[in-house]
Amino acid sequence: MADTPPSLYAAREPIFPRRVTGFFRSFKWWIMGLTLGIYYLLPWVRWDRGPNLPNQAVLADLEHRRFFFFWIEIWPHEFYFVAGLLIMAGLGLFLFTSALGRVWCGYACPQTVWTDLFLLVERWVEGDRNAQLRLHKSKWNLKKLRLRVSKWLIWLAISVATGGAWVFYYTDAPTLAVNLVNLSAPPVAYISIAILTATTFIFGGFMREQVCIYMCPWPRIQAAMMDEGTLTVGYREWRGEPRGKNRKGAKATAAAQAATVYDYANLPEADQGTGDCIDCMACVNVCPMGIDIRDGQQMECITCALCIDACDDIMDKIGKPRGLIDYLALEDVPPAPDSPERATWKPRPIWRHVLKPRTILYTALWSAIGAGLVFALFVRSDIELTVSPVRNPTYVMQSDGSIRNIYDVRLRNKSGDDRLFHLSLTSDDTLRIALEGTETLSVLVPANQTLLQRVYVTARRNDPAASTDRTDLRLWVEDLSTQTRTSAATIFNGKEE
Repeated sequence: MADTPPSLYAAREPIFPRRVTGFFRSFKWWIMGLTLGIYYLLPWVRWDRGPNLPNQAVLADLEHRRFFFFWIEIWPHEFYFVAGLLIMAGLGLFLFTSALGRVWCGYACPQTVWTDLFLLVERWVEGDRNAQLRLHKSKWNLKKLRLRVSKWLIWLAISVATGGAWVFYYTDAPTLAVNLVNLSAPPVAYISIAILTATTFIFGGFMREQVCIYMCPWPRIQAAMMDEGTLTVGYREWRGEPRGKNRKGAKATAAAQAATVYDYANLPEADQGTGDCIDCMACVNVCPMGIDIRDGQQMECITCALCIDACDDIMDKIGKPRGLIDYLALEDVPPAPDSPERATWKPRPIWRHVLKPRTILYTALWSAIGAGLVFALFVRSDIELTVSPVRNPTYVMQSDGSIRNIYDVRLRNKSGDDRLFHLSLTSDDTLRIALEGTETLSVLVPANQTLLQRVYVTARRNDPAASTDRTDLRLWVEDLSTQTRTSAATIFNGKEE
C-alpha cells in the first residue's frame, strides 16, 4: 500500500518580532507617524473656497461628481487629471522599485503601516518578544484573557477610527461625525466603516505577513522592475561566512574603528577561520516577515531594513564594522577569494546604482506628465462649453429655403455663483444664432452646475454657407459678470449641390 502523500498545507506560525532600535527603525516610526497623521487628520482640514462651495480641503464629492483638493477642483470631464496622477504614482513606484527595491512595501504600504501600529500595541500590552512567546504557549487563564482582550479592544478602536476616517473623505466631516453619532448617517457610511473596520482588524492583527505573501500581487510584479544593480536589503555572505561564535578582540576592534569600507584582502588573523556572522539570530528575530535574510533574496522580504539595525547593533557589540547586512546590489558580490581581482575590488558607488538609464527614463516620464498636468491646470478656464452637432438630420431646410443646423451645447459654470452666459458666433457673419426657450442670446447657468442648451444656427437661402457642404464655425460663450470668454470649434452643414 502506497504511503500517504505529505500535506501541502502548513499552518501559520505566529511571528513575534523583537523590538529593535536604529536608523531604519526610527525612519519607519517617522513614516508611520506621517502617513497615519495625514490619513486621520486630512478630512478635518478646512479650506475657504467662498460661498456655495464646500470648505473641506480634500473632498471627493460623489453627490455632485467633483473632487476638491485644496485650491484645485476637478470636474467629471477633467478625469484626465486623476488619470495623470495615477500614472505618476505608478511611475514613481516603478522608479523607487528600480532603484531601491521594495521600499514602498517596507515603509509606506498601508498593510505595513497598520501592522507596525498593531505590533506596537501588542508589544505595549503583552511585552517584548519573549513575553509574547510565553503568553502564546501558555494555557488560557485570567491573565492571558485580560491581556488578549485588552489588545483586541485597542486594535478594534484603531480599526473603527480607520474606517471612520475613510468615509470622512466623501462628505463634510464634522456633519457626518454628528450624523454617525446620532445614527442618522446614510447606511452606506455605516457599511463602509464596518467593512474597513473588519479588514483592518483582520489584516493588521491576525493575517499580517500572510497578506503580503499570499494576497498581494506586488511581490510578483516587482521582479520585472528590478535588476542586478537594484539596491535591496541583503547579506554579505562573503564577509559573514562561515558563521561562528566570534569573539570581540583587540584586532577586531581596531578593524572596526579603522574600516569605513571593509578590507576584504587584509582580514585580521583572528578572523581568518570564521566570518563576521556569529549566528545570533538577531536579524531573524526582528523580521516582521519571519525570514532569514542570510538565505538570500526572498519574495517575502519587504526590505524594511530592521535586520540591518539589529545586525549593526551586534556588530558594534563585537567590535566589527557595520554593514554585514545592508542595502546592496547583486552585482556588488566580490570576486572569489583566490581571484587576483579580489585585492583591488570595490563595490560600485551608490549613485551609480540609483542613476541608471531605467531610473532616468522613469524620472523623465514622471516629470513630463507632472509638468503637463500643471500646465493644463493653470490654463483651464472657469467656464467651459462643449458643442455636439445633431447628426440626424445634419441640416433642416425650412419653408423659406434657409438651412438650419441644430447643436447641443453644454455650459459649465464652475464658480459658486449663478452666472449669465452670452453666446455668439464667429467666422461667417451671415449665419444667425438662436437659443431654444429664450428670445435673447443669454442664458443663466446655476452655480456649480452644467446646463444643456439647444442652439439653432441658420443660413439664409442665398448665403454661401447654405450651399456649401461644410463651413467652419466657432461658438463663443462669455461670462457677462467677469467678461471671461471661451470657445469651441464646430462645423455648419449646408445643402449639398
